[in-house]
Amino acid sequence: MSLIQAIVIAIIEGLTEFLPVSSTAHMKFANPLIGVSESAFTDLFEIVIQLAAILSVVVLYYKQFFDFKKLGFYFKLIIALIPAIIAGVLLKKHIDSLLGNIAFIAVVMIGGGIVLLFIDKFFTKPAIHSQDSVSNKNAFVIGCYQVLSILFPGLSRSAATIIGGLAQKLDRRTAAEFSFFLAVPTMLAASVKSCWDVHKVHPEVFAKDSMTILAIGSVVAFVVALMAVKLFITYLQRHGFKLFGYYRIILGSVMLILVWKGIIHQ
Repeated sequence: MSLIQAIVIAIIEGLTEFLPVSSTAHMKFANPLIGVSESAFTDLFEIVIQLAAILSVVVLYYKQFFDFKKLGFYFKLIIALIPAIIAGVLLKKHIDSLLGNIAFIAVVMIGGGIVLLFIDKFFTKPAIHSQDSVSNKNAFVIGCYQVLSILFPGLSRSAATIIGGLAQKLDRRTAAEFSFFLAVPTMLAASVKSCWDVHKVHPEVFAKDSMTILAIGSVVAFVVALMAVKLFITYLQRHGFKLFGYYRIILGSVMLILVWKGIIHQ
């Protein structure tokens, strides 16, 4: 992976991480189009820059993350994280095989897009309007929804957890923000595990040149995500999910055509 390729992928990650369009799908789609081949470093890069993008939430919501008087906030995140940890450990081989199947990811993109076209009509009477009102049970159920994004790459972790929040009667803003908060421990755990797994099998990946590319990509993803988060919250409150649904259907269809034509290989 060259520096230019890394910057392009990092920009894509920063723009899409918090949108319900699957940043993983976008990176898997973009890699073959710009000449990035699958490798241990590519897999590591994709995970770590997701964490870098998500850390923008810690900066934007620093008062929430560093208010140690409200230990319940951290406890709710731990509760919500548990289902993903269990699924990640038990289903690693299943997950890895699906991450390499671009056609499957494209189909999931289309299916998720169809759901988003109608999601605004499903949840019209929210009862929870702040993070303090989110219960431990609400958090756990949202965490279970997050597992769906693990089982079906391309679904979008953000989409799954926001929909989970809406199903628990959170309003759009509260559901989106809880999704952002949950992303921090989720991707931190995924990044640590990914680094450990790669180090055991491919320690050469941690050479100085590779780490420079990883560091630059992380900074780019972080900065782009800083701008994307607030824009998404504002748009979501005013317009809902329908536009993202159409976008997913179009992109997923294009990718299926490219796979069918042999322009992108599985």
